[in-house]
Amino acid sequence: MKIAVCVKQVPGNSDVQVDPDTGVLLRDGVDSKVNPYDLYALETALKIKEEKGSEIGIISMGPPQAKEVIRESFMMGADEGILLSDRRFAGADVLATSYTLAQGIKALGNIDLIICGKQTTDGDTAQVGPEMAEYLAIPHIANVSRLLEIGEEYITVEADMGETIEVQDIPYPCLITVEKGIYTPRLPSYKRKFAAMQKDIKVMSLDDLPDKKEFMYGLKGSPTQVERIFNPEKSEDRETITGSSVEIAEELYKRMREYKFA
Repeated sequence: MKIAVCVKQVPGNSDVQVDPDTGVLLRDGVDSKVNPYDLYALETALKIKEEKGSEIGIISMGPPQAKEVIRESFMMGADEGILLSDRRFAGADVLATSYTLAQGIKALGNIDLIICGKQTTDGDTAQVGPEMAEYLAIPHIANVSRLLEIGEEYITVEADMGETIEVQDIPYPCLITVEKGIYTPRLPSYKRKFAAMQKDIKVMSLDDLPDKKEFMYGLKGSPTQVERIFNPEKSEDRETITGSSVEIAEELYKRMREYKFA
């Protein structure tokens, strides 16, 4: 079985700058880390590898510095990595990002299972995984909280749908997005660290993808545009409510009604 895990590099803290013209985050030179949700996806793939002897390929999209998250994946046990990096990919919304990653998957070829984290900490849309699957025309299921069976022709999963828990058999090739906590991500191996530094990471540009039409990628391929990004205003206003416990409770309830919290 060949597994592809989508991994993204996200800002390591909230101190990031925004391009005033395009409204997108400026990622170059910013302290970054592996998207935490993607670590659960990678751990899921590693568990399957331990059981079935699978091959794990990492695919990421971003600037050249995003190689670091691929190397970290090598240190955890991934086998190969591809970085989709091209200025023509910059400014992509979830649709253009999904299309770019789907094209990267097509370039890899013969992938049985694609695993994504539930969402990213810099976007929180939880849309990229399912949209990739739609572009690839393969079955998919989100919110996977448990693997029940890794078969030869299908995978059986348990998905947390909020009000219900669903069990699904999904035939290969397919895509799943996994919940936080499906497994506890392992720490990078010190022994693998040195080997990871020697591993090649294939960098692919738009010219290497099956579909080379520029209007499908980056800002050109993004039907949604960010109008404005700004830091939320902080309010330090405080008010103390005094009185008996009954009076305080009544006043709190009154305020909750005013703000439509009750």
